[in-house]
Amino acid sequence: MKVEGGCYCGEVRYEANGDPSLQGQCHCRECQYIAGGMPALVMGMPETGFAVTKGKAKVFQRSDLENPVTREFCPNCGTHLWTKTSMVPGTVLIKVGSLDDPSVFSPQMVIFTCDKQPFHQLPDGVPSFDRVPG
Repeated sequence: MKVEGGCYCGEVRYEANGDPSLQGQCHCRECQYIAGGMPALVMGMPETGFAVTKGKAKVFQRSDLENPVTREFCPNCGTHLWTKTSMVPGTVLIKVGSLDDPSVFSPQMVIFTCDKQPFHQLPDGVPSFDRVPG
């Protein structure tokens, strides 16, 4: 599978090749901040098949956490593009909203429902986990 995407203003573009290792909906409080209050939708693609094709993303990592997530976004318009975490090594977690064709996304799991807000919806028939499945 090949997917392409980028930010709202077009300054940063990427492509990813390979089979998605996961497709998920994350309700953790950190993702709610990034997604404007809603859960984050991510598609895990192999890091070896991922390339930035235009521009350069800005990187943010919290300094107060033991294993912080690396979040990358457009320095111009602020669109959140992808995330990397030691919890899923070798994988780029692409933000579904940044895909040129978000319809390729189909959630396989819902995580961190312990942080779910009352107004969040869970997809029918998709396994849900209080945190990350073990």
